[in-house]
This record gives sequence, structure tokens and C-alpha cells, in this order.
Amino acid sequence: MKINILDVARKSGLSVVTVSRVLNNSSSVRPKNKEKVLQAMKELNYHPNASARSLARGRTGIIGLMLTTLDDSFFDTVVKEANDRLVEHGYLLALSVAQSFGDGFRRSLFQEDRVDGVILLSPTDEDELVAELQSRKIPFVLIDNSRDHPSASSVIVDNFKGGYEAAKHLIELGHTRIAHIVGPDPFLSSRERERGFLAALEEAGLKPDRLEKGTFDMASGYGIATRWIDAGDLPSALFAADDYIALGVVDACLNRGIRIPEELSVVGFDDQKFASEFRPRLTTVRQPADKIGAAGVELLLAAMSDPAKRPATVTVEPTLIVRESTARKR
Repeated sequence: MKINILDVARKSGLSVVTVSRVLNNSSSVRPKNKEKVLQAMKELNYHPNASARSLARGRTGIIGLMLTTLDDSFFDTVVKEANDRLVEHGYLLALSVAQSFGDGFRRSLFQEDRVDGVILLSPTDEDELVAELQSRKIPFVLIDNSRDHPSASSVIVDNFKGGYEAAKHLIELGHTRIAHIVGPDPFLSSRERERGFLAALEEAGLKPDRLEKGTFDMASGYGIATRWIDAGDLPSALFAADDYIALGVVDACLNRGIRIPEELSVVGFDDQKFASEFRPRLTTVRQPADKIGAAGVELLLAAMSDPAKRPATVTVEPTLIVRESTARKR
């Protein structure tokens, strides 16, 4: 027998009106009642008729998510969580993946009212993109944006805290020659991680052994570490701007017979899937990708249900995960 909205109302113990409001993402529903309805839908395996709802509301029932790569387990988790949350609300997620958010890339989602809202995941140079979305009155949310946008809702990680905690961990292990491989300039996350790193060192009365510009890939870390090894000038500890850089450094060292962490302690950032699978397992700063994806969806749905709602910024806390790639200075 086909399940309908009346069955959901009976199961949840709430009125049909309340269930309808939840299905239409109304902000007037109490969180506790919303959870009851969502749980009832899950237990009954009830899926709203997206086409009928979209037609009634004059909407497409589709949310667009724009990003530059899927070759990243952190992004993969953010996308999966966003998709799961949107499905709960009767929306389909449409992905646009390209190396840059250029005109053609934007047109693929923005023209002809193809989507009801947009999630921008880790955009760079997004000023023009933000301006276009605002001019078209398309609800959107930024996740891991590279610039501050007071007029837009966004989800960011406290990257300053992450960089600070990474450096503090190495300092507490007795290291004084601590280097940092910095991420690319366009990313606010790179700049904030560096700022946190420097703040922890300054607090301890230390200066960075060196700051090297890198890119978010293993080749970058491998090349920089190889140069240090060839010069016979390795620091005793390193904070890398992301796990890819960190693993590149570890690979270069192991290939040259340099022991990790005995001769070089390494901290990464992100907690990519492979961070706990390679040996030695990587000490890193974890970004809670599931919380980030969920927060992004909540902000977007709020903007869609109430266009006049003031933009909000959600800051998510990172966590230092200590594994095998760091040790006390000998």
C-alpha cells in the first residue's frame, strides 16, 4: 500500500498541516516536531512526490552544488552529507564539477531557473559568482569560501585554531625547529592556518624554521622535502597545510631512509581517508566534513524558506588527531 502524508501524520502524532510545513521547509515548525516528522518518514520509508511539490511551489526540486574536484575524500564526505540531508527534504542534488567557476560553468546551473538553490564548495575568486547569484535572487550558501562575504551565508572551519593546535602539539613535544608548508594564497583556509601556526610559535617565543609555499598535492610536499634532504637541512618538525602535502613529505623521507617520526615529526590537515591508512599513520587536524555538509544544507534551506532572513556564518571547530607521525624531540 502506498504511504501518504496522512500516514506520516499518524505515525508522528502530529497534524497534516505540521507535516506539510516540514515537507516545505517552513521555519515555523519547532525543531522537536520536525525531528518527529523526519523520523516517521524514515520509518515508513515515505518519499514525497518531488514533482508534484515542485509544481505546486513553482520550483524545480533541485539543488546545485558547484566544486572544482571530487578527487578528495574530504569533499566527498561533505557532498555525501549534503545529499543525504537534501534527500530527507525531498530535493535532488545536481553536481557541477570543473577546474574553475567560469562563465560557462555558471550558466550550466544558473540559467533557465534550473535549480532552487546553490551550494558553493571551496570556491576561489568567488566575488563575481556571489554577485551574480545575488542579482538573480538565487538562494545560496558558501562552504570553505576563500573570502569574507558579510552579505552571504557561509560555513567555515576555524582554520586559525587548527593551525594553532598543530603548532602547539609540536612545541609540546619539545620541537623548536618547526617548519610550515603553506597552502595556496587564494584560499582563506591557507592564510588562516598559517596565521594560527605563527601565533602558537610567537606565544612560545619561537620563530618558524622556514615557511615554504606549496600546493594541495603530494607532488608539492615530495618536491619540497626532497630539496631539504638534498641540502642536508631538515627541520625536526613540520606542519603541512593539508594531508596531501604531508604525505608527499613522508614519502620523500621514507624513500631517502629518513625515519618518521624519529627524525622528522609531521602534522597534516583535513584527516583525509588515507591519513589513517598509510604507515606511519598521520597526525592531522580533522575537519568534521559531515557537520560542514549538514550545516551548509540547513543554512541554504533557511534562506530558501525566508529570502529576507539575515545571512549567517557557521564556524565549525577542527580537532587535532594524534597518530604515529609525530614524536617527542630526541
